[in-house]
Amino acid sequence: MDWLLKADGTLDESEELATAVSVALGTDALADEDEILPDPDSTDRRGWWGDYQAREIWNGWPIGCKCWLLRRAKITSTPSSEGSTLQRAQTYCEVALQPFIDQRVCTGFQVMVRRVGLDRIDVHVIMYRGPKGDIALRFQMLWE
Repeated sequence: MDWLLKADGTLDESEELATAVSVALGTDALADEDEILPDPDSTDRRGWWGDYQAREIWNGWPIGCKCWLLRRAKITSTPSSEGSTLQRAQTYCEVALQPFIDQRVCTGFQVMVRRVGLDRIDVHVIMYRGPKGDIALRFQMLWE
């Protein structure tokens, strides 16, 4: 994941929404206790320690996306017991972006997920900002 940075290494604040979306989709959200982890020998549900009481402390929300759960999943468009990989990737991205609407950071968004190879899914996100111009972003998720 590339961050939008200035020449001096600080975050480029002129692209605040694009940077925030990159953080939301490029970091690992905490998996629920009943979710199947990609490594059967691990109990690491990931997440970020700063999410603990984020709402109570700074009126925030949990940051991150659960696409990391798909790391070892086969890319399928047909439903399996957990659902199609493409649908799961879209749902995980939509859940990660929903707080932007809830907190009125944007007026809406659109997530489009497309398989572009045997080992890659592209996610295209459009963030709507009311009367301001839309922001279109593209992310690649790679499988090994």
